[in-house]
Order: sequence, then structure tokens, then C-alpha cells
Amino acid sequence: MTTQPTLAAKQTAPFGLWPSPITPGSLAEGKRLDGVCFDSDGRTLVWLEGRSGKGVLVAQNIGDAAGGDSPRDLTAELSVRAEVGYGGGDFTVHGGYAYFVVHKTGRIFRQPLAGGAARPITPAFGSASSPVVSPDGRFVAYVHNYEDRDCVAVVDAAGESWPQILTAGHDFYMQPRFSPDGRHFAWIAWDHPNMPWDGTLLYLAPLEYDARGLPRLGPPRVVAGGADISAFQPEFTADGQQLLYVSDESGWGRLSIYDLAGGKHRPLTPEGVEYAAPAWVQDVRTYAVSADGRYAVAAGNQRGFQQLRRIDLASGDSQPASELSDYSEISCLAASPSGDRIAFIASGPTLPPRVVLHDFSSGETRVVARSTGETVCREALAPCEPLSWTTAGGETAYGLFYPPSSDRYSGNGRPPLIALIHGGPTSQVKAGWRADAQFFATRGYAVLYVNYRGSTGYGRDYMLRLRGNWGVCDIEDAVRGVEHLAAAGRIDRSRTVIMGGSAGGFTVLQTMVERPEAFTAGISLYGVANQFGLAADTHKFESRYLDTMLGPLPEAAALYRERSPVFHAAKIRRPLAVFQGSIDTVVPQDQSDQIVAALKHNGTPHIYHVYEGEGHGWRKRETIEHFYKAVDGFLRTYVIFA
Repeated sequence: MTTQPTLAAKQTAPFGLWPSPITPGSLAEGKRLDGVCFDSDGRTLVWLEGRSGKGVLVAQNIGDAAGGDSPRDLTAELSVRAEVGYGGGDFTVHGGYAYFVVHKTGRIFRQPLAGGAARPITPAFGSASSPVVSPDGRFVAYVHNYEDRDCVAVVDAAGESWPQILTAGHDFYMQPRFSPDGRHFAWIAWDHPNMPWDGTLLYLAPLEYDARGLPRLGPPRVVAGGADISAFQPEFTADGQQLLYVSDESGWGRLSIYDLAGGKHRPLTPEGVEYAAPAWVQDVRTYAVSADGRYAVAAGNQRGFQQLRRIDLASGDSQPASELSDYSEISCLAASPSGDRIAFIASGPTLPPRVVLHDFSSGETRVVARSTGETVCREALAPCEPLSWTTAGGETAYGLFYPPSSDRYSGNGRPPLIALIHGGPTSQVKAGWRADAQFFATRGYAVLYVNYRGSTGYGRDYMLRLRGNWGVCDIEDAVRGVEHLAAAGRIDRSRTVIMGGSAGGFTVLQTMVERPEAFTAGISLYGVANQFGLAADTHKFESRYLDTMLGPLPEAAALYRERSPVFHAAKIRRPLAVFQGSIDTVVPQDQSDQIVAALKHNGTPHIYHVYEGEGHGWRKRETIEHFYKAVDGFLRTYVIFA
């Protein structure tokens, strides 16, 4: 970020009305960064940029620590986006080629990094995700979904033969991996009604070849995980003799190592630090193994703040990467197949996301790509504070707090608060760049992200508290968090807003039903309004999620009705803003339509915007800009000037 001198005296202006350097237009112009991968020679780095509704692969020859080239777009005509479940696992790189999934086709394409046209290597049926290339470059394994049946398939890298199924029989698959010596294959699988954070199986099988030279798997065996143990992200060491993975068997997602010859498991990280992440999308990566197989570089999570640590695989000793301490949210870790370099996507409370390249040998760190121009001075932005408070039953809830912040303005009295509720509901807001928080804080709002009981990142027991309690714990923790800040004199209790999307939108709606006076206003983005509709209409990935969050049907029908805001919308009296995508397949538009119809019938103040061509979240520039303008206007009308 650029640094500007702090003004000697700040002007006084009402909270919520401060002129802000974070504009709707600037947020709409930002790029999404997702996925980082080295080519097999370690000299080319490829990452994915989301530009409005299009995914573009970008390549850069990074050379050695002292050299490199400028970045260039690889996929000018094609939009890169995998769509198994919520997506993720969009591409990989090997042997001078990028392998990626093209949006709306579900097909894997191959494109030379040096130049040339992309061509498909899989046929046009179903959806593909998470391509990985065999060590010899001959084959590509991937996760495939067709007519709600999932499997791990394999195709030759040139796409000259019809794909073959490597393994099938489970409801879901993710994270297929070849061992570097080409002798073994590992993957993660699980079945309904589990979600991947509830319980998964880590499989290992010998890799064999048939008479035609096509790969197949020998007898598989489960080496980690279980019905109530979540195993995550298998990665082989360079010699193929050890397999790393993350398991929450002890109650925390700990990085562990499995010796293939001896069959022994050994944890590498302590309890109390979380190295897993909820696999809402394919191919989530929280660590990477060095090229020499001696170290893992992993992002440990404590109270929402992540820190990179370099872990010795032999001794388990670890050292923090203190030179990277500005980054507190880290994802998509990748290790170069040569040298001692890693790449990752990272951000901090006042640092927008970047693609970062770090060399442990030289200590050099380079920013390879930025999501924004980073033209706002850091003094104008809000810091992030970890917060905890006592909630119902004397239990502890957690969150992240962003105070009002400006380098030019201050306010009188106490600021209004926006309590932001994350989706999932099994997720966590980490202390990285939060565009929503900065948009509001730089206008003079205080912001609280509520990582309610049921969130990940605080141990398995904390995550399990939401089972059967969705619509209870999240509401209690949001209300108690606001009361905690009010009691400390940090906010104006009479001006509070609850805001969230998807599952967070459900918490907004249910709170306004159950606690109609708790907040001044509410903002729901594609919020779940009818639990029966969600169970019947949502996509395969979440189609049995409610079995644990509420209970199986028809036995839990009464609870579904109780926790469906649409049946109790007459209780909503405070102003409500509703936003919805027209092609949302997770929470269809009908859910928001029903809520808005009830608001109209009851005469409840509200606004409603449906964005054409948007799904479960906003991708288009024009949508993002309009959304933030509409929210700002809603808050001025019903909170600031009310």
C-alpha cells in the first residue's frame, strides 16, 4: 500500500457518512485471485484471475531468484472455471502445458504455455475438476460428476483416448494425487449425509497399468479418516515413500505423516492450531511439501489469524516465516518442484489479496500479482482485532472486530455496528482482506464478523455445536456479541444491523423473526428462507446437509417449519434489504421471492434486488457496484437518518 502522511487534525463527521476511499466502483474493478501452480520445471508460475464473470489463467516465467518475465494471459477466449459442487480445482500445470476446466462445458482443455491453441482432452458430458498430471506427463486424473454420480477418472494427456474410471462407489471425491515415483495413488472420498468436515476417508492404492498401458488401481486401503474423522489434502513426499495429510482425529486439524513401508502415522503439529479448512470447494490447499521432501510449509490458524510455518518432516520442529508476518490469511500454497520456493495467495486486514512468491534460501519475497491497485493508504483502513465473548450457557463465542477507521475523519459519540454473519454455516471468517469490512469501517461503521459456535478454525468440538442448533447458536452468538460490544462502550446499541449471505442470510432472517427488536435493520443476500425447499431443491453437495444441521426428514419436519423464516415472516418488523441472483441453484430465487411477498403483505419496509445472470454470489462488475451502492443507500435511509 502507498503510505501518506497522517493529517494533523481530523474533521468531525457523523458516523456512517464519512467519505471513503473504498468506493463501489473500486470494489467492482478488483480481481479475484484463486489457484497457484508451478510448472514441473519450477520456472513458470500460473495463477487464476477472476475478472468480472470470467476466469483467466495468467502465466509468468519467474526464472531464478534474480530474474523473470512479465505476466501474460493464457486463456483470452476461454473462461476457466470448474463446477463440481461449488467449484474449485480449476487447473494444473505440468511439462509445459496448462490443463484447465472451461466454464459451462465441464471439459478439461490442454494448452501449451509457450503459445498455441487450447484443445479439449475430455468429452462434453458432466463436469470435471481438480486435474492432476502423472509424473511422466502421460495421464491426467480428475474428479468427475455426471448425473449426480461422482468418480475419479483418468484420460491420456493428449486426449486421444476415451476417459476411464479409476475409482467410484462413494458419493463424493476430492484431491486425487499421483505419487512422484508413479507407484501409488491417493484420494479423499465420503458419503451422504456427511459433509467433508464431518468425516472422510483417505485412500491409498498401488498404481498399475493394463495391457494397453492405461493406468488402473490395485486394491485400495483406507489409511486415515472415518465416519467421524475428517481427513484432508493428501500430499506425497518427493521420494514417494511418505504421505502427508491433515486429520482432526484429536479434535484439531493436525498435519500428520504416514510412512508407506512401515504403516505408521505421526502427527507433526500440536493441538490448538488448525491446519484444515472446510472443503466447500475442490482442491483446497493449506500446506505444500518442499521439493527435497524435507519440509512442509503450512498455514496454521489461531483465532482466525493464519501464520506460515516451516515444518521439519523428520523431527516435527517448526519455525514461523516471520518475514511473511504481514499476511494473516493464506491459501493455495504450492511448492516449486525445484529449489526452495513457495507461492501462495495471501492478504492481511489492510492488504488486499496478492500472489506471493517466497524463496527460503535467499529470503527474497516478491509480489507477483495484485487483486487491486492498492492505492488506499493503510492509515485509512481498519485494523482487525480477535474478539471473544460469553454466550448462552456460559460458553465462549469468537469473532473479528474492525473499528471505524479514517485518516481524515472522526465521529462524535459511538458508532453504529454491522454484524456480519458468514455463510456455510460451517465456515470461518479469517483476518485477511475483507472488502465488506473496509467498505463499512471507512464510512464510520464498526464491523463485527461473528464466527459463531459451529464455525471451523476453533477445533472440532466447537464446529459440532451447530448440529441440530442451526438457527439457535448462530443467533445467540450474534446477539450476545453485539451486547458485549455495547457493554464495553464501543458501539451505539440503538443502531445495529445484521447482514449475511446464504446460511448467513438465514441467520439474518431467523434473527429478525425470533428477536425482532435485536437489530435496527437486516440485509440478506440469497438467504435460506424455507428449509423444506432447501432440502428438496439444492444441489447434490448439500442435499443431505440438513440431516445434521436440523435432522432427517420426515422425523424433523416440525423443526424444519420452526426454523423456516418464510412461515413466520409476519414477525419481521424492522427494515430488511434482500438481494438475490436469478440463476442461483443453491438457494433458488423462489426463497427470496417468498420472503419479499410476506414483507409486502405485512407492510414491512424493504428493498429487493434480483441480479440477472448471477448465481450464489456476485461476479459481474455491474452487479458488485450496484450492490454496494444499494446497501449504502439502505443504511443511510433506515439506520443513519432513521
